[in-house]
Amino acid sequence: MGAVTELVNKKAVADAFSRAAHSYEGAAELQRQTGETLMALADAQGATLGRQVLDAGCGTGYFSRRWRDKGKNVTALDLSEGMLQRARELHSADQYLPGDIERLPLGDNSVDLSFSNLAVQWCNALPRALQELVRVTRPGGIVLFSTLAEGSLLELSQAWMRVDGRPHVNKFLTPDKIAEACTPFTHHVEFSQHTALFPDVMSLLRSLKGIGATHIKGGRLGGLGGRERLASLDKNYVRQDGQLPLTYRLVYGLIHCEEE
Repeated sequence: MGAVTELVNKKAVADAFSRAAHSYEGAAELQRQTGETLMALADAQGATLGRQVLDAGCGTGYFSRRWRDKGKNVTALDLSEGMLQRARELHSADQYLPGDIERLPLGDNSVDLSFSNLAVQWCNALPRALQELVRVTRPGGIVLFSTLAEGSLLELSQAWMRVDGRPHVNKFLTPDKIAEACTPFTHHVEFSQHTALFPDVMSLLRSLKGIGATHIKGGRLGGLGGRERLASLDKNYVRQDGQLPLTYRLVYGLIHCEEE
């Protein structure tokens, strides 16, 4: 099968993120941390990266604004019209483009740098997404991406399994499959882990809702539910120092688009 996930309902994903557009920046602490790691990877290249930047899966445009602050001309692209509209309201980019990373509506070699922060996990096939990002990036440019790997949200999945025998959490590719998707290109991949702590189940679930991460391939995640259901989830959630942990397994990728 390769680095292919279960089929994603792209409209459902876009709708979930549109609903979260106004709460997103207040809830997206993890996205800011991973995006800053990608920015540091870009800085470490020590070369002029060119002026044209694609922010693929821009969300509300937080990192579009960061790139503009560096003097770049930024095209912000997102599957979610609601997110893209919020990016416009925040004057995040120079151009705004609705679109799917797996079918980028851009010509070959049209940007100097493609940046995609915690977005490609919503694609059906990671190799196709990376091929598209490489296609639109000029030779000598770079592609930067971050994504989630297998084992992310494990504590929540285990707690739900104890409640009703279903994980209520998306499946993510293994680190090996993510690395495999990069093998056609000159690349560098890094792995890390981040664990967020929450005082209760409600705040944990609201953190997911706040970033739009409430859709799974077979339907929506176990939501804010009824009181008994939440109490059961809380009872079955394994604590860490009295708090509820939620772990994200992170992968950072840097692809060099080869000069011809």
